[in-house]
Amino acid sequence: MITARTLARPAERKRRTPTRARRIVRRNLTAYGFLCGALICFAFFSWYPIVREVLLSFQQTNFVGDTRWVGLDNFRTVIADPVFVEAWVNTAIFTLLALVIGYAVPFVIAIVLNELKHARGYLRFVVYLPVMLPPAVAVLLFKWFYDPGPGLFNQILGLFHLPGLSWLDSTDTALISLVLVSTWMNLGSGTLIYLAALQTIPGELYEAAELDGAGLFRRIRHITIPQTKLILLVMLLLQIIATMQVFIEPFLLTGGGPEDATVTVVYLMYQYAFNFTNFGGGGALGLMLMLVLIVFSAVYLRVSREEAR
Repeated sequence: MITARTLARPAERKRRTPTRARRIVRRNLTAYGFLCGALICFAFFSWYPIVREVLLSFQQTNFVGDTRWVGLDNFRTVIADPVFVEAWVNTAIFTLLALVIGYAVPFVIAIVLNELKHARGYLRFVVYLPVMLPPAVAVLLFKWFYDPGPGLFNQILGLFHLPGLSWLDSTDTALISLVLVSTWMNLGSGTLIYLAALQTIPGELYEAAELDGAGLFRRIRHITIPQTKLILLVMLLLQIIATMQVFIEPFLLTGGGPEDATVTVVYLMYQYAFNFTNFGGGGALGLMLMLVLIVFSAVYLRVSREEAR
């Protein structure tokens, strides 16, 4: 039976709808505000520099006079530089050495800390301490360690009656010296991430393995590594991306020497932009490095996705 109340329901719904929408917007207004702020900051500090670098790689400018479009001239100039190939080779070697040392060492330390029963909090603080130091301070500290005269490392070698080394002045040891600095500076972050992943592994798995007579290395091989495979893959990708952008170590320790043995792609980019006042050349190098990292990341994600299937 149709009544006046039934006929009034559509009108009531029309009146309620705007009120409900306003209530939803009002309830989420704070969240939208924080989201807009984050997007604005991300766009200003991340997206805009990327777009500006892409445009800069095809321009010739000193940010004072007129800007000219030069096409691929900046790329030709950079590729013709004799240091160009050496910078890529040094970057690749640095990345490889950093993976051999800096990728495995934090995982081993995390396993050791996870097995300890006492002083775990103190040791976590000690391991994370280098991360809290400003990067410039840590690098300059190692510059004193590497001093061929009173440096700490040569003093330690002297205790074992071994000859001192010219750590930063020899083409044989300069690059590995930078890798050691980078590993020490970033050791704490990787260790704590691995430690957090290890603590999510159910203890029942280790207990069952111990009952079956599995030793430490068998538990690591059959339980620890498979259970942390995802975080290991993610950290591998992040480490490669970070180490291929190494700059502060060669800039403060060696200045690209000796004999360009520690010139990296990012350091060469800095030289083009601020020493040679060729911002277009620096932008071209940055664009090439970005494309290499994008291609590597895409291939890596494709392979890891297929392995997960």
